Amino acid sequence: MFKKFSLTDKLLFVAAFLSLIFSEITFFRGQKQEAIFVGIWVPSILSFGIYLKLIGSTKND
Repeated sequence: MFKKFSLTDKLLFVAAFLSLIFSEITFFRGQKQEAIFVGIWVPSILSFGIYLKLIGSTKND
């Protein structure tokens, strides 16, 4: 299943996942504002990955 993903895809997924985990840990430690700030990174990282995929697919066409 993961053979379809490039190294860049895997790294961005790991970065988004780690950001989510770090945000949850920060939230449960009581730092709610910081947790929300870090939690906003997750969709940003994933959307950046989608952007890279789109740019890569237009170069291959």
